[in-house]
Amino acid sequence: MPADFEKVEYWHKRFTTERSFEWLTSSSAFFAILEPLLTPLPPSSTVLHLGSGTSDLHVYFRRHCSQLQTINMDYEPLALERGKEMEMREFGDVKMGYQVQDVTMPFELGPEQMGKVRMVIDKSTVDAVSCGGDESVIKMAERIHETLDKEEGVWVTLSFSDSRFEMDSKRVQELFDVSVLTKVATGPKRLESDPDIWHWCWLLRPKRLPSS
Repeated sequence: MPADFEKVEYWHKRFTTERSFEWLTSSSAFFAILEPLLTPLPPSSTVLHLGSGTSDLHVYFRRHCSQLQTINMDYEPLALERGKEMEMREFGDVKMGYQVQDVTMPFELGPEQMGKVRMVIDKSTVDAVSCGGDESVIKMAERIHETLDKEEGVWVTLSFSDSRFEMDSKRVQELFDVSVLTKVATGPKRLESDPDIWHWCWLLRPKRLPSS
């Protein structure tokens, strides 16, 4: 993955012209994985969509989970403007939350939300963050751990990597129970004899630390 994916300058330039793009798989396919986890959540539960970019995933959240409080986050303001434009086109108004946020820095949430978020979702955002090295992924994991409800919260991330959280440091494993939720085929094979290639949907459940 290009190293400049970690840099806000890259995304600002890209989003100047880009109106819509989906990473790894369609929003409909990813939402089908998420829906069984979203549906049981109590009304008004907080869901964070990290690195919302120019995906239309948030449209599916509003259409099917309008009872939830979804906040779309990106550290490039242009991405949030694209998201608002998309929501306005689809629904005629803007009701979802949009917030500028670097996912490696402390999240700017109210006291009623911090430590009580029920779900954090990202669609390859962790892959972009990984361009900054393992330390950036660890910082992202630490910030997400701070936000999540330690009893019932989950982090669901779609990644191209089958070893996304395997690194010399075991910090992520100290913070989360890490498992594979499912695999997503990368697309139709050109030849029947071609090997299967997958994207990986990870499910991370926060651990309650001694100081938590």
